[in-house]
Amino acid sequence: MNATTTAVTAAGVTPAPDRGQADLPGEVIMSARGLEMSFGQTHALRGVDLDITAGEVLAVTGPSGSGKSTLLHVMAGVLVPDAGRVDYHGGDASQDIAALDEAARSRLRLKEFGFIFQFGQLLPDLSALDNVTIPLLLAGTPRRKALAQAHETLGELGLSEHLDKRPTQLSGGQAQRAAVARALVTNPHLLFADEPTGSLDSLAAERTMEVLLNSVRSRGAGLVIITHDARVAAYADREVTVRDGRIGPGATHTVAGPSDPQHSTTGSRS
Repeated sequence: MNATTTAVTAAGVTPAPDRGQADLPGEVIMSARGLEMSFGQTHALRGVDLDITAGEVLAVTGPSGSGKSTLLHVMAGVLVPDAGRVDYHGGDASQDIAALDEAARSRLRLKEFGFIFQFGQLLPDLSALDNVTIPLLLAGTPRRKALAQAHETLGELGLSEHLDKRPTQLSGGQAQRAAVARALVTNPHLLFADEPTGSLDSLAAERTMEVLLNSVRSRGAGLVIITHDARVAAYADREVTVRDGRIGPGATHTVAGPSDPQHSTTGSRS
């Protein structure tokens, strides 16, 4: 049992099954160059360059309206930038996401990426199990297999006793963990989380972050977190700050996460 598996087990999260060949740690899995994005007269992104390496946890911080959520949506292929490119290297072949049509971007998001939102965005009329099953069914997984896989993923996140509950029957932390399970169930290479603990109290937020990071790291996946909360950013391996549509000079650095005290807290990452 390796160190990551030990840490995950100690946190009460069952390690995920091996998804096959993973991206090598330290390799750039996504690179953005010269991203420009405007909404009318508002410039949301002004020439952003950013790399994401395989298996890292990256926090993108900044004040409201700074462009950080727009950056996430562009890198995830939800929005198409006015200029620039987003090269994704985690699939079968490298490709510029910004150059793909909507159907191709949708397939890429479904197959390669996972998404976690501030308020979970679970469908209120479906059980936790059915909510987590949806991405698998959309990807063409047979229903019986999809249900088994969703059941297993919810179990990893400590929700085995809540499979049949609807979102309104779950606590805030439980509902957000179900949203995490939905994002993880397809074993994505990259997860994008937009203020994943913004609607939770401090204790539920801490538990959600620990479960999220342990689950991501046990899979070898990368995680990009948009947050204005310094406590959430402290969990990341690296942090960049966005201001006025630009990544601030010297803003990229290694930070010490609460779940990994071995991270360096001094100096900057070049």
